[in-house]
Amino acid sequence: MDTNDKNAPRVVFEGRYQRMVVRGTWEYSERTHAGGLAAIIIAVTPEDRILFVEQFRIPLQARTIEMPAGLVGDIDAGESIEDSAIRELEEETGWTAERAEVLMIGPTSSGASSEKVAFVRATGLRKVGEGGGDGTEDITVHEVPRAGAAAWLVQKMGEGYELDSKLWAGLWMIEHELDGTPRAL
Repeated sequence: MDTNDKNAPRVVFEGRYQRMVVRGTWEYSERTHAGGLAAIIIAVTPEDRILFVEQFRIPLQARTIEMPAGLVGDIDAGESIEDSAIRELEEETGWTAERAEVLMIGPTSSGASSEKVAFVRATGLRKVGEGGGDGTEDITVHEVPRAGAAAWLVQKMGEGYELDSKLWAGLWMIEHELDGTPRAL
């Protein structure tokens, strides 16, 4: 790398999970794990309930409602997106899946981070435990009837929860293919 190139990336801080980079006049963060990718898991139980997780998020200093999610390759750098999604689903919610299908991959916040997220549809769900996250997490699992999920989310927003805006994309992907055609449920 040419160290005289003022547009070359320069790491100004590196932590366990993130690094801060300056490129020209732009500052942004990068994930430090393999690939810098996260997976959001879209999961509907056999009882037609959508799985959501609630947890306190330090950067926001607030409780959030999200779809189950986790870093891809943070434990095993060679782990596939699908295997990572199933592992995270089970860890966070107590549900496992027979299959996981990557629907799309895109940036989470393209002006602030190089991180990308994979939307993953988990199917063939089966309850295998309580969930709640690993020893460092305190996750509450919510199983919400699909027909009332959007209204439940709006209620939670009114109660002061922070809601990940990607929730609405996930809700759309439950009922649609990426091209907008209705999905057979």
